[in-house]
Amino acid sequence: MTAPRSLDTRVTARSIADHLREQIRNGELQPGAPLPTSRELAEEYGVTTKTVTAGIDLLKVEGLVVGERGGRRRVRADRPITWNLTAFERGKRRDSRAMDDWSAAIKMAGRTPAQIVTVESGEASRKVAEWLEITPGDPVVIRTRTRTVDDRPFQLSTSWFPGTIAVGTLLEQEGDVAVPGGILRAIGHPQLHVRDEISIRMPTPEETERLSLPPGTPVAEHLRIGYGQDAPVRAMLTIAPGDRHVLVYELDVTE
Repeated sequence: MTAPRSLDTRVTARSIADHLREQIRNGELQPGAPLPTSRELAEEYGVTTKTVTAGIDLLKVEGLVVGERGGRRRVRADRPITWNLTAFERGKRRDSRAMDDWSAAIKMAGRTPAQIVTVESGEASRKVAEWLEITPGDPVVIRTRTRTVDDRPFQLSTSWFPGTIAVGTLLEQEGDVAVPGGILRAIGHPQLHVRDEISIRMPTPEETERLSLPPGTPVAEHLRIGYGQDAPVRAMLTIAPGDRHVLVYELDVTE
């Protein structure tokens, strides 16, 4: 690895970061590859290890480099999933008694899905009430999921259901419950259409911890409101790390 001429006269932390970033982008430093040690880089660029560390810290903030506790710093090496939100929960769903539509799609992609699901009863907050078109304080059933792919956390997903349709049904059953066609259809309240809202933001400290996010990793916040015959039957909010997802929509553009 040879420093460019632009670094020969005045080497700064930012110029080191620029050089390493270019090597990552052009493939000279492959995903998962360890970076040279701080001492090696300091000798190459003719600077102190403190300057090298400051340059690498810039790449950590950008999410290009991750540090291993007690080990070398490496180029981030994530295998993202393609989450097709057009096909998700639509038409001939892929649910079975073994796994829901999301897990089935991950399995079809050759990956290993798993979900940890908890259930609780509560009262609708002002925001949840707005989504479900109910009154704040009305009873809701809340299903919270931590979704993993290949044993790594990939999504945090929380669904709220109006108590009027959820109490006393499979939606109150603990665990990763799945039935062909989906639980809502099974209890007589299928989703007939959905509305999606997606925003991009930086994660909260709790999300960073639960998703094991390296510094500088943004998340997508995906809200899906599912509508039944007369009113919403579910609001689902999913937090998806930006480095682990490709979000896909397929839309007809002819009238």
